[in-house]
Amino acid sequence: MGIIYQHIRLANAAKPQLEEIDANALVDTGAMDLCIPKLVALQLKLDTIEQRIVTLADGRKESVDYVGPVTVEVFGRHAFTGAMVMGDTVLLGAIPMQAMDVLVDPRRELLVPNPQNPNIPGALAMGVRHPRKADD
Repeated sequence: MGIIYQHIRLANAAKPQLEEIDANALVDTGAMDLCIPKLVALQLKLDTIEQRIVTLADGRKESVDYVGPVTVEVFGRHAFTGAMVMGDTVLLGAIPMQAMDVLVDPRRELLVPNPQNPNIPGALAMGVRHPRKADD
């Protein structure tokens, strides 16, 4: 499978009056989180929430800023998340992809809405029951 990029929109969820940012994100199912360059964090005026220790592909560990809250949008689907500030490109990891119910189609090398939920994002809530109504 080749390298997949996807056009996404990023915004500061706490400051909706700020301009959203278009990004061409690297889709990485092996990464967990959203990663953004420092310039994007500055443009969105995201607050640093804490420091995170990131293990890089070569095994090195690095401390990075974890910022938020970030709104991620693709295909009209939204996720609210934090982001690690690192690198020089936006990287879309598994957690925001799952929150938006999007999948990688390896045959076509594309990010796609989940075909089981083509119109609105779905989610799993296994083992959770609806509370009974008072009159039940």
